[in-house]
Amino acid sequence: MATKPTKPRSGAAKPAKSKAAAAQPAKAAKGKAAAAAAAPETPALDLPTLRTRIDGIDQHIQQLIAERAQYANQVGKAKGKLAAAVDYYRPEREAQVLRRVVDRNDGPLQDEVLVRLFREIMSACLAQQEPLKIGFLGPEGTHSQQAVFKHFGHSIHGLPLGSIEEVFQEVEAGNADFGVVPVENSTQGTIQSTLDMFLTSKLKICGEVELRIHQHLLSRSGRIEDIERVYSHPQSFAQCKAWLREYLPKAEKIAVASNAEAARRARNADDAAAIAGASAGNVYGLKNVAGPIEDRPDNTTRFLVIGRELFTPSGNDRTSLLIFIKDQPGALYNVLSPFAKRGLSMNRIESRPGHTGRWQYAFFVDIGGHVLEDAMREALAELDELAHEVKVLGSYPVAIA
Repeated sequence: MATKPTKPRSGAAKPAKSKAAAAQPAKAAKGKAAAAAAAPETPALDLPTLRTRIDGIDQHIQQLIAERAQYANQVGKAKGKLAAAVDYYRPEREAQVLRRVVDRNDGPLQDEVLVRLFREIMSACLAQQEPLKIGFLGPEGTHSQQAVFKHFGHSIHGLPLGSIEEVFQEVEAGNADFGVVPVENSTQGTIQSTLDMFLTSKLKICGEVELRIHQHLLSRSGRIEDIERVYSHPQSFAQCKAWLREYLPKAEKIAVASNAEAARRARNADDAAAIAGASAGNVYGLKNVAGPIEDRPDNTTRFLVIGRELFTPSGNDRTSLLIFIKDQPGALYNVLSPFAKRGLSMNRIESRPGHTGRWQYAFFVDIGGHVLEDAMREALAELDELAHEVKVLGSYPVAIA
């Protein structure tokens, strides 16, 4: 079986410590050792006692979750009779709860583990009213579906759709409460089809998800020597091109609409394979030939959560704007200066043809802050006089863990 070669990683040399500085940790360690020796030893608990205590903790956790669910139900009733599940969902409130989870965490579990646990609890509590309907680029097993579960938990009703355009259409029509679409990859850049949809869509960005992407080579037989063709999404081919060049240089590479579609096709023949996530292999009964095979260890995709309305500030937010500039010298500098003057940081800028005329461009800009905060409101008021058109795509909580 092919494996990804291990690459040496270099790191900056650490500065040498002075003798006095080096002696301090040793002195502290010696003091702690002496204190430990003086303290009476705590007898180790036997296995039955440990299991009994864990059972007691489990019972208490379950009681607290039930109590939380009851209070969540009361919150729903306090809001009155609302039209649908989407009316009960508040992403800014969830973001605040999860940030407190991270702030309280002293280990041993990692932040992302606790965030995932609390997301599932909140997802289940919200579903007491009615599960949210979330559209995503399907079929089942895509990275977009993983992003849905990471952001909304598993107590939702997922709607796998055939294209990014369909995700926008289903949310606009009200058939989905929210949609999740990829917008950029850390190694391959922007997903242009997503940005282009915002040029005409009235939907708003309600959240963002950052998902670490691991690519695997999957096939029915599990043998690399059988593979003559590989299916995958063009972005995934680009993320794995060095690995493919080394291990499958002669295999035919066939681009498809999604990695899950690639896995679905690969299950039909022993000489076919797919590049996809491990979850797609589980869904379509494929064996792992090799992986992870992405060329960069930090390969990450950012997804956007799209909905039909803006939400209130969470305390750590990002605003996405679509700016059509006037054709004049210094136009881009002029439209960015209102934010710089007020200490608002620009996180990202991307230009696209504006579809308003030949050689006319629109700029997608991400700014730290929320449109309902004073500094952002003042900057946008000044920007209205400098730009040809400004469209607020959304103000939403910054991604958490």
